[in-house]
Amino acid sequence: MDESAAVLERLERIEALDRAGAEPVEIVAELRALLHEATSWSRAEGGDAGERAVEGLRHALTRDMIAV
Repeated sequence: MDESAAVLERLERIEALDRAGAEPVEIVAELRALLHEATSWSRAEGGDAGERAVEGLRHALTRDMIAV
């Protein structure tokens, strides 16, 4: 599976968990996995935009006190 598809599927899983009222620990685990997949995508695609997007996600998770 290519990196972009992995990121999109992970986002769909996160949205489904949120709609289903999943426990925060489940969503956090998915967000951590999303960060890793987004990093892989950014490295595969190259460019500053991808790196900025990953850093934005990392910052959001850190800001919300979620260790990644």
